Amino acid sequence: MYNASEQFAEFNQASVNNAIKLASLSIDKAEKLVSLNINAAKLAIAQAVEGAQAVASVKDVEDLLALRSKLAEVGVQSATGYSRNLYELSAEAQSELSALAEEAWKSYTKGVASWVENASRTAPPGSDVAINALKSTFAASSAAFDQFQKATKQVADLADASVRAATAQSTKAGAAKGKRAA
Repeated sequence: MYNASEQFAEFNQASVNNAIKLASLSIDKAEKLVSLNINAAKLAIAQAVEGAQAVASVKDVEDLLALRSKLAEVGVQSATGYSRNLYELSAEAQSELSALAEEAWKSYTKGVASWVENASRTAPPGSDVAINALKSTFAASSAAFDQFQKATKQVADLADASVRAATAQSTKAGAAKGKRAA
């Protein structure tokens, strides 16, 4: 016979598994963020050294103005690239966290539905009204969460499309400005 103790143990095991997945995901994303920041710092140092060397070799004001424009363009491109990489890392993390939350929710709802069904089979006579109210409440909360999840995904997709469009536009604008300066 399947009892409440077994259901509770399964629920706890699922919770532990989800916590392990969350910790693993968090560590993976933290490693990627640290790597991104280290690479950005290395690039910034390399660009600073290159810029200093270029400034040291300037012979007249016209060269200095052209160099200033070139260094500004390189700086904007680096900042845009860093921002794009940071956004992609964040979007990837958000997507994976959403998938984990969805998986956990499905597991939870399946467990609760099983518990409610088991409780309704073993409930004493006359408790039909309470069992039906419990089933109705659970169904309503599940439907509400599903709607919330769909709306959240739509907002995230819209934000993603907007950020990608803005990034593409700023990249084009930076390239056009660089061509005019040259």
